[in-house]
Order: sequence, then C-alpha cells, then structure tokens
Amino acid sequence: MPDVSLLWSPAPYHILSYGTLLGSSLYQSFINGVISYRALPRAQFATLQSALLPIYFGLQTALPALLALTYPSLKPISPLGGKIKSNGISGVLEPQNRLTVLLPLTTMFLLNALNWIYIGPATTRIMKERKHQETRDGKKYFDKGPQSKEMERLNRMFGRMHGASAVTNLVSLGIAVWYGVLMAERVQ
Repeated sequence: MPDVSLLWSPAPYHILSYGTLLGSSLYQSFINGVISYRALPRAQFATLQSALLPIYFGLQTALPALLALTYPSLKPISPLGGKIKSNGISGVLEPQNRLTVLLPLTTMFLLNALNWIYIGPATTRIMKERKHQETRDGKKYFDKGPQSKEMERLNRMFGRMHGASAVTNLVSLGIAVWYGVLMAERVQ
C-alpha cells in the first residue's frame, strides 16, 4: 500500500508541476502548433494561436513559480544523521541549489513572462496592424510581388517578434529538460 503521508509532502506536486511544464511545452511547440499550421488556413491559424498562446505562456510562467514553491527537501540518510534540507523557496535559495534549481527556475519564469507580457502581445498587435495594412493595400501580406513599404516594415517586425518568441520558448524548453536531468540526479 502506498504511503499516503507523501500527499502532505511537496514532492509529488513538484513532479506533477514539472511534468505539466515539460509536457505542455513539448505539446504546444512540436505537436499543436505544427499540426494547426498545416491543417488551418492562415487566418484561422492566427486566430487560434492568438487565443492559445496567452494561456500557454501564462501557464509556462506560473509553473516555474509553482516548482519553486513545491521544491522538496532531501531526506536524511539515516534517522539519526544527515541534515534535512529546506522545502520550497528557502530550499531553492540555499547556496548549493543556486545553479541547479534557482537559476533554471528563474530563467524559465523570466523567459516565459517576457513572452506572456511583452513579446506575445506585441506580435499580436503587429498581426492586427498587418491585417489593416492588407485592407489598405488590397493585398495579403504573403502575396507574391512587391509589397508596400509599410507592409514590408510590418513583415520584418512580425518576423523579429515571432522569432524572439520562438527562441525564448525553445530556450525555456531546453532549460526544462536540463532541470529534469538535474532532478533525476537527486533521486539516484
């Protein structure tokens, strides 16, 4: 029979939070986004992503904070010896955890917050401006042939912001994988 006292420990919630962080990141980045792009017309894809990404980046911002709050202590080696480490934020802030816990959790939080608060909304704003410019130009932003100077500017801006969003998302995903390896080291 499983030990139900584990439910009062932060450990299972830490692992579940990590699984949600990694799983949702992998799913959105490599399955949902790719399939939606292939299956939907551009306008519908843009509408879908505009609705999904704020929720996704909000979740990706909250989960590293939840990981910090649920950081589990190390169990002592024996009942008489060994030092019990701190749970939660105090454990994350311990000097020996700064590179392996604090740095990855903080970096993931900041990258995803940047996407959620600044890059994502700026990208959506540029998409809307581009849509208005299409109406003024009488031509889609992706149509062949010369584009207006304003549409060229908007396309460049969108490309930069979309690229920044993709890079911050992939770096955060890479850090999440690295953090998983570091967590696995603890349980050996």
